Amino acid sequence: MAEHFKRPTRFSNDWFARVEGDVDPAVRLQLASETAQALLARVRSGADPEVVERIVRIARDDGIDTVAELWSHARPHSLPGALWRVNLLHALVTQRAVESALLYQQGADALPTAAPVVAGVAAPATPEELRALSETILRGVFSGDFALALERAAAFATVTAAGAVEAAHIDESTHPQRASERTRLAASLTDIAGDLRVCARMWRSESLV
Repeated sequence: MAEHFKRPTRFSNDWFARVEGDVDPAVRLQLASETAQALLARVRSGADPEVVERIVRIARDDGIDTVAELWSHARPHSLPGALWRVNLLHALVTQRAVESALLYQQGADALPTAAPVVAGVAAPATPEELRALSETILRGVFSGDFALALERAAAFATVTAAGAVEAAHIDESTHPQRASERTRLAASLTDIAGDLRVCARMWRSESLV
């Protein structure tokens, strides 16, 4: 079910593996915080629609991998940690769109919760709708209600994780390797969803830095 990526990516086959480097950890964490704050401050200053659209276009077409590598080492419950997780979800949607749509729909069908409503994707989910959702979340991060954007991203991750679990059960007897990959994906997405929900609460209490 895996599709070819539109362009090379810095993410490994383990989509949620941390990027290691030779930068001093303390310096790296400081840079992560400073770049995250600077990016939001720059884009949110007056919420210039052209600036927001340019950032969204960069994320969509080229990714923001260079800066995001710094964010990958940040604490999960921090501003750069939240931006890293949003960036991971955006990359998953844009680079594995068909698979993401199928998993999301499976999760939406299986979950008896309001998560699909919070995420806001019409059924049946399509790759185009998931890309639109991802861009809506990015716009919310840079110009709208930041906490709400994080909650929508968390809901998307929750639904897709449920779909990955369902797909893993189906694949278990016939495609055990793919089942294992989807089980790991579900676990990572569940962790991301939980972290983003915490970050949303911290943002509302003005404690997310």
